[in-house]
Amino acid sequence: MLGRICVTICIANAAVAEPFSTPSFVARDVPQHIYAGGWEHFVGGGVAAFDCNGDHLPELYAAGGSNPAQLMVNTTTGPGAALTFTQDTPETLSLTGVIGAYPLDVDGDAVLDLAILRVGPDVLMRGLGDCQFALFDTLGFASGDHWTTAFSATWEGDNTLPTLAFGTYVDRSDPDGPFEACDDTLLYRPDGGKYGEPTHLTPGYCALSMLFSDWNRDGHADLRISNDRHYYVRDGQEQMWAMDAQPRLYTQADNWLPYSLWGMGIASRDVTGDGFADMYLTSMGDQKFQTFDQQTGGPTWRDATYEFGTTAHRPHTGPDGRPSTGWHAAFGDVNNDGINDIFVAKGNVEQMPDAAMQDPNSLLMGQTDGTYQDLSVIAGIATMDRSRGAALVDMNLDGKLDLAVVNRRAALELYENDTAPGHWVMVDVTPLPVGSFVELRQGDQTQVQEITIGGGHASGHYGMLHFGLQSGDDIQMRVLSSRLGCVDPDWTDFAADQIINPPAGCP
Repeated sequence: MLGRICVTICIANAAVAEPFSTPSFVARDVPQHIYAGGWEHFVGGGVAAFDCNGDHLPELYAAGGSNPAQLMVNTTTGPGAALTFTQDTPETLSLTGVIGAYPLDVDGDAVLDLAILRVGPDVLMRGLGDCQFALFDTLGFASGDHWTTAFSATWEGDNTLPTLAFGTYVDRSDPDGPFEACDDTLLYRPDGGKYGEPTHLTPGYCALSMLFSDWNRDGHADLRISNDRHYYVRDGQEQMWAMDAQPRLYTQADNWLPYSLWGMGIASRDVTGDGFADMYLTSMGDQKFQTFDQQTGGPTWRDATYEFGTTAHRPHTGPDGRPSTGWHAAFGDVNNDGINDIFVAKGNVEQMPDAAMQDPNSLLMGQTDGTYQDLSVIAGIATMDRSRGAALVDMNLDGKLDLAVVNRRAALELYENDTAPGHWVMVDVTPLPVGSFVELRQGDQTQVQEITIGGGHASGHYGMLHFGLQSGDDIQMRVLSSRLGCVDPDWTDFAADQIINPPAGCP
């Protein structure tokens, strides 16, 4: 399988060559934006981070629920400058009913487009450049009136158009709902240059996050779905669909382990250093960290939450000791020490009495022994608003991950990372196919990131892959991509502390 012989088997959170700083963020002003609405907007509240005007600085498109969604254009003056954004939403994006959005290049013109999830018809918006958008009117894509809360995309075979998966939540028209009224996942596979009627992936268990991932690195992706037990109530579970000609659910016969939780968000990253993606799943109560078990030959992840100390199951500060509610999750190296950290957005659904009302976001910092410690208070991001979606991305191109957080019935938050500098590399993935693996090697450590579209909680990012480094020494990098024919490419040397533009073909 791709990458099985290419990756040094080690613990990615192993010994670090230099001491590194505790995380520190400073709040920056951002135009007023609030995600609001009734019960159909209790979930959602995502944000898409992507460059829509060609200056490499990511914009933010924030869902508004019953309020109009807004595009925040990044007006930061240059690398390392203080973050500034201006609200400049084109009419085509000023939509109500928006749950979240994901950037992707649907038509292959090197300009990013948007898949917008809504209470109502979902839309595919074509990027025109200069942060202008228009409805795709040539693809045959048609959406019904759904409550869409999850999305992912991949490219299958030689298709020029992506395969699109939309996770519809609860069937609002079911008179016996909302409990046990979960809707199907809709799979749009292209036929030439158009989309036809979607395939219904049944049963649906109220999807709140989904991710296409090449989990075993065999050159094609399958679809993992995290489902909300609050509405499926019984008989449901997390799901993994094999993308065969006729999609089928993985079962225990395939070494898929049944698992049920109040699934909200998915984050994926190789944490253990074996070259295969591990998973972080948000939920009501403790969050779940699962490590991949490659020995079974199947899609097997095993719960390692307590071993790693990643439960984040109760507020870590403040007077409220009731269970936490996790939403968006993201891996990222916040202090550039070569160790993956985890951000978790938290907040009560609305007024659920069994869950914490004062529930600060978590920043789980990876330690040299492989465990995690919550340092969000020290970092300055432990606010008590009901958070939902987020973007953990470098917004001013200084090599440090910044943070935007969408809150329910409270203002959008923007934080600039002012942690003392470490070392880093960012890879511009724009010329690379989705599904590619970027492998980076420094000393005895190998880091791997897959280029994916989906996951999180109604929030997507596309443009740069960020790697924190354990030292300022040169690194080696290569890209493995079945779509490019790069099965076992050579390593290429690069200096640290820069943005890398990888070759579009096989090196």
